[in-house]
Amino acid sequence: MPVAAPPPPATEPLAGVWRDLVSQQGPVATLQRAVAGERHAMSHAWLFTGPPGSGRSTAARAFAAALQCPRGGCGECGECRTTLSGAHPDVTLVRTEMLSIGVDEVRELVRRAAMSPTLGRRQVLVVEDADRLTERGADALLKSIEEPGPKTVWLLCAPTADDVVVTIRSRCRLLTLATPRPADVAALLHRRDGVDEALAAHVARAAQGHIGRARVLARDEAARNRRREVLMIPAGLKNLGACLNAAANLVEACAEEAQAATQAVDAKERGALEEALGFGSKGARPRQAAAALKELEDQQKARAKRFQRDAIDRALTELTAWYRDVLALQMCQAREAAPELEGRPGPELVNSEMRAEVAAAARRGTAENTLHRIDALLACRQALETNVAPLLAVEALMIALVEG
Repeated sequence: MPVAAPPPPATEPLAGVWRDLVSQQGPVATLQRAVAGERHAMSHAWLFTGPPGSGRSTAARAFAAALQCPRGGCGECGECRTTLSGAHPDVTLVRTEMLSIGVDEVRELVRRAAMSPTLGRRQVLVVEDADRLTERGADALLKSIEEPGPKTVWLLCAPTADDVVVTIRSRCRLLTLATPRPADVAALLHRRDGVDEALAAHVARAAQGHIGRARVLARDEAARNRRREVLMIPAGLKNLGACLNAAANLVEACAEEAQAATQAVDAKERGALEEALGFGSKGARPRQAAAALKELEDQQKARAKRFQRDAIDRALTELTAWYRDVLALQMCQAREAAPELEGRPGPELVNSEMRAEVAAAARRGTAENTLHRIDALLACRQALETNVAPLLAVEALMIALVEG
C-alpha cells in the first residue's frame, strides 16, 4: 500500500548571483564553468529552456551578471548589482508584455549587439521571451547570432527549444532547467521573502514548483482565495446551466484580473504619449497624434488579451492538478488499496488541504472518466493557443467536466 512519504529536505542554496535559483545545481555548474573560461565551456549564444516558473530569466540574468563580474558572480559588486537590477550599460534586458517581439525591436537589439562594451567585459543581450519573436524578427536576429561581435553574448529564454525557430536554436548552446522541488521553493520564500514556513510549504506545493506563482500566493490572500474558488468549480457542475454560468464567471474573473494588472501601466503609457504629442499644451497637435494613440490602444488591448489568457491558463493548471489528485486516489482504489476509505495516509497530493473533497470526487467516478477530463483540459488549452474565443473554449470544457 502506498504511503505518503515525508517531503524531502531542501537542498543547500546557491551563493552569489545564483542565490535565487533553486533546484538548478547542474545548470548553474555549467554556467560557472563558462564564466571561468574552461575549454569549450563558453558560447556566444545560449538558449535557456525550462517549464514555467523554473527560473529561465533568473538564470540568464545571473549568468549576465557573472560574465560582467571580475569575481565570477559574487553578487555584491557594482557589476552584479547593476546587471541584476537592469541598470548595467552593457547588459540589455528584453521582456515583452505584448503578444510578440517585432522586427523593429529586434533591429535595435542587433544595433546594440554590434557596439563594443562601454564599462563591462562583454556586451550581453538577454531576450526573456524569445518564443514570442515574429518571423521577421527572427530573421533579423539570425545574422547577428551567426556573425557575433567578439565580445557579444546572446542569452535567449523560451519554454522549450521547439518554441524557437530552428535556424536560431541550432546556433545556440542549449541549457535546460528543471521544475524546482517544492521544498526548495519553500526554503527560498522563507529565506528571501520572510514567508512563514508553513505558508511557504503550502504555496510551494500548490504552485507545483512555479517560483513566481508561489510568491504571488504567499503574498496575496486574494490570489489564494481565487485559487480555492477555481478548485470548487468541479463540484458545482450539475447541469448545462451550471456549466455555462461557471464558464462565464471564470472568463469574467480572469478579464477583471487582467484589467487590474494592466490598468496602471495603460494609464502611465497613455499619459507619457499624450505629453510627448503635446496634449494639454497650446499649439497644434501633430498630424500623427490620432494614429499614435490608436496604435497604443491596440497594443494595450493585445496585452490585456494576453494577461486574460494567462489567467485562464493558470485556472486550467489548477484544475488539472485537482484531477491529477483525484486520479491518484482512484489508482490506489483500483489496486484494492483505498487508504482514504480506511483512514490511512494516501499518496501526496498537490491539494492536500482539500483531501476530503478530492477523496469524495474519487469515489464518485472512475479513473477512465478522470483521464477524459484531463484530456478536455488539455484540449481547452490548445484551443486558446489557436485563438478560439475564451468563452467558447471554457464553455466546452465545463460541459466535458460534468460528472455522470
